[in-house]
Amino acid sequence: MKRGTAPNWLTIYAVAYMVFLYAPVVLLPLFAFNDATIIAFPLSGFTTEWFKVLWSTDALHSAVGNSAVVAFVTALVSTFLGACAARASSRYSFPAQKGITGFIMLPLVLPEIIVAVSLIVMLMQLGLSLSLLTVVAGHVLICTPFSIAILSSAFAGLDQSLEEASFDLGESRWGTFRRVTLPLVMPGVISSLLICFTISLDEFIIAFFLTGTDATLPVYIWSQLRFPTKLPSVMALGTILLALSVGLLLLAEWFRRRAVRRQGLDASSSEGLL
Repeated sequence: MKRGTAPNWLTIYAVAYMVFLYAPVVLLPLFAFNDATIIAFPLSGFTTEWFKVLWSTDALHSAVGNSAVVAFVTALVSTFLGACAARASSRYSFPAQKGITGFIMLPLVLPEIIVAVSLIVMLMQLGLSLSLLTVVAGHVLICTPFSIAILSSAFAGLDQSLEEASFDLGESRWGTFRRVTLPLVMPGVISSLLICFTISLDEFIIAFFLTGTDATLPVYIWSQLRFPTKLPSVMALGTILLALSVGLLLLAEWFRRRAVRRQGLDASSSEGLL
């Protein structure tokens, strides 16, 4: 059966949806280079002064450092937990497997405000003080499902015969994982690290509820929005974050596709040997 072309109304809807979704993103760098302090049209001129202001703001530097530490630790922990869960679900069967997997993936569909309020109530009941560590715990909770979703496809597409061949040659389970399995799924691991890092770096709601005296970058940006004179520098900072986030996501997608191609080649080679 021949594939039909999309109706005209569907094309119009798709274009209108993309314009509605990304038009505000285009305005962000546009006003970041405007030399007026008022965010309005028409633009008065071109300047890079607002980017220079960012280099002399100590509070911003502290927030960037906090966010970088939180995002780095979150990416490592989330990817480790995601790799363990993806490995277990793709290689083994155990009671209530689907229910446990669904429970782990639940933060993907829960509103973040509900998750944040629940976490802060639990922490208060346990008598724990709010800090960057509590922010990391909250970010791990929401980033781990993304890591599982990425790594599940990587482990599911792995040819088991390669691991079995390693066992036959006398290699241990840890040695097989380190020498055979991990190199094959490494692009997926890197993709998971980059995506978890990006999600944690940009996350605001949980960080706003769980942070203590050390603010993360999104919380710092929110605090600056109360001052109209700070808006141009916030726009400049948002432009940098936008470019960084898009770059990391493109890099993560490149590694994900590389993992798919690599596993396809490995599967073809193993079939040829058989």
